[in-house]
Amino acid sequence: MSTTNPSAPADSSTLALQIQGMTCASCAMRIERKLNKLDGVNATVNYATEKAQVSIPKGFDPAVLLTEVSKAGYTAVLPPAPAPRRPPVPGGGSETDASAPAAGSSAADGGEQTSAERELTSLRQRLIGAVVLTVPVVAMAMIPALQFTYWQWASLALAAPVIVWGAWPFHRAAWVNLRHGSATMDTLVSVGTAAALAWSLYALFLGTAGMPGMVHPFELTLAPSDGAGNIYLEVGAGVTTFVLAGRYVEKRSKRRAGAALRALLDLGAKQVAVLRDGVEHTVAIDDLAVGEDFLVRPGEKIATDGVVVSGTSAVDASMLTGESVPVEVSADDEVVGATLNVGGRLVVRATRVGEQTQLAQMARLVEAAQNGKAQVQRLADQISAVFVPVVLVIAVITLGAWLGAGFPASAAFTAAVAVLVIACPCALGLATPTALLVGTGRGAQMGILIKGPEVLESTRRIDTVVMDKTGTVTTGQMSLVRTIPAPGVDEAELLRLAAALEDASEHPIARAVVVGARTNGRADDRTSGQVLPVPTSFTTDEGRGVHGTVEGRSVVVGRASLLAQHGAPLSEDLAATKAEAESRGSTVVAVGWDGAARGLLVIADTVKATSAQAVAALKELGLTPVLLTGDNEAVARDVAAQVGITEVIAEVLPQDKVATVRALQEAGKKVAMVGDGINDAPALAQADLGLAMGTGTDVAMQASDLTLVGGDLLGVVDAIRLSRRTLATIRSNLFWAFAYNTAAIPVAALGLLNPMLAGAAMALSSVFVVGNSLRLRRFTATEPMGSR
Repeated sequence: MSTTNPSAPADSSTLALQIQGMTCASCAMRIERKLNKLDGVNATVNYATEKAQVSIPKGFDPAVLLTEVSKAGYTAVLPPAPAPRRPPVPGGGSETDASAPAAGSSAADGGEQTSAERELTSLRQRLIGAVVLTVPVVAMAMIPALQFTYWQWASLALAAPVIVWGAWPFHRAAWVNLRHGSATMDTLVSVGTAAALAWSLYALFLGTAGMPGMVHPFELTLAPSDGAGNIYLEVGAGVTTFVLAGRYVEKRSKRRAGAALRALLDLGAKQVAVLRDGVEHTVAIDDLAVGEDFLVRPGEKIATDGVVVSGTSAVDASMLTGESVPVEVSADDEVVGATLNVGGRLVVRATRVGEQTQLAQMARLVEAAQNGKAQVQRLADQISAVFVPVVLVIAVITLGAWLGAGFPASAAFTAAVAVLVIACPCALGLATPTALLVGTGRGAQMGILIKGPEVLESTRRIDTVVMDKTGTVTTGQMSLVRTIPAPGVDEAELLRLAAALEDASEHPIARAVVVGARTNGRADDRTSGQVLPVPTSFTTDEGRGVHGTVEGRSVVVGRASLLAQHGAPLSEDLAATKAEAESRGSTVVAVGWDGAARGLLVIADTVKATSAQAVAALKELGLTPVLLTGDNEAVARDVAAQVGITEVIAEVLPQDKVATVRALQEAGKKVAMVGDGINDAPALAQADLGLAMGTGTDVAMQASDLTLVGGDLLGVVDAIRLSRRTLATIRSNLFWAFAYNTAAIPVAALGLLNPMLAGAAMALSSVFVVGNSLRLRRFTATEPMGSR
């Protein structure tokens, strides 16, 4: 759970603490309250990422923060100090090994990963041990035929380690909760399992349960008993095992919280070909300094942000911006680190390095968004906060009532402990994980990957769905959408000659022309295979197009300026048609041969076939779709009209998308964000629900809550429907998990509870929960209209 803190003063600094030992959202709120009581400190604690963003005044000792967290019953780790950037060694090379980790990455990330890995390993070991020991205990307690002469002592030997060692995280958390006057699911589990073990020890050592030949007969009759002959070890061991299983599933999903940041850092180049005194030296990226020139060959990533010194090329920035059209660059143009050079050779002068690059700034945006996203407290904790005190009060009243009525102390304590035992429902541990496992399993079959339970809670409140345009609503790939021949020119001939020349180019626009020609202009037809003539000469004019000889004709394909240079200027009609197409966001390629302009080829990103159906389905779910894009208003409106979206936010810079989502949230909207590019990652993390297209970047998928493997917008509809259905199942599971046991509390308070009745209640509630969860397997996906 996190809350919004006031803006930090100008003379303050911010640091991130890694918090260990939190088991629920109330733990995060408790730490947050502790830290915010310190003078000048503003803290936000996030349970999901297990981090605290703390703003401290100048001169404040960070060690005080660690002490305060420790007082709350948890541990905190300060971030490591950044390693100083070493100056380059004269004459090339560096003092830093080229294999050294990138700045701002490994030390902290590696430490956090090791800590998380240790915690997950410990939980896995406890779960495996608990399962191995619990299965025979439950079998012996529920099947009289397995109750050999000293079976009760064997049960004690097997169950005690589970209840003490296996449930130790719950006991520790319960103690911390007790110190702070609160109760959570951990409290309920600890009290119930401890009561079951304590009473079983009493019955075995001081009662008659330890006698040879003691059995638990299979009877569900209600009869008063002093409890001295009953043991409840299977209840304590079963509850521990079930809850451990649920905690393990949750912890494993939480480990992914920081993966988006690691994925962003991994995108950058690790080495760079720097030019020093005119000589090329390959050095680690950390050793590149501002003002140095470096070389970028075709097919290589641009090492860092800079300005082109010489060369012309096309730069594919789709991984960062999501836009499919490569950007033509030449001298004095700015380029961004981690983008891909797909054209010619470039020499770039570094203007920003390390933590100042756009990539690093994007990583900070993602982290800030993740730390700022409010995490929903677990439903089980919310219920337990009321249920546990009520059960404790009932147990005390039961004890007092029996003693006041003149019954023996043993009978009174039997009834009171029975209330505590029956109030610890095994189904509580199954309620969330079984629904999650079945729901996420069904989602995986449909291409929907759900990260964790807090994701499901988020879907219930969503009222607005913000969609990125390129790669989300549209295909994100350049396609030939229109061929416009000049009067008297055959359309097929225009496309055939242009594609023959473009076939020798690797430019993305050239690829779109070639694919269009080979499929007769239909991007969805891959069966036809038109054979293209082979040019006898070919020349590339970087940034403007290509020209050469095809079947004896001098063909020019590219910008209008290139055709004019070769004596084939566009006619007024073709120029007007070109301007109109470009105003709608299309890329227009001019084609000419033998001294005349022969026509135009219109290249554009096309709307996905199911986008309009998906938008209509979202509206039926009561959601408001919003199109968010960096394209100009006219292009955005045109795409929005095709799919039925009325609300459009256009001309948004990549780094401003997260601010747009935040503004919608501040206006009272509960926002889901759908995107696929690296520039979408901060917005995906900031949104109440982030949905990434599986056809997009790994960073976007890591920053999101849901990933749609197929890249189809109908998956958004199915993801929201499945999440809501799974959440409803979890809620009904929790209700019945408590309801069965709550109904048995009066029986326990009247002294009529016996082990078989307790076991039956446990089994019945568990079977119901599992059966209810299995109904999610029948969830069906939305069919595309064209498939019916």
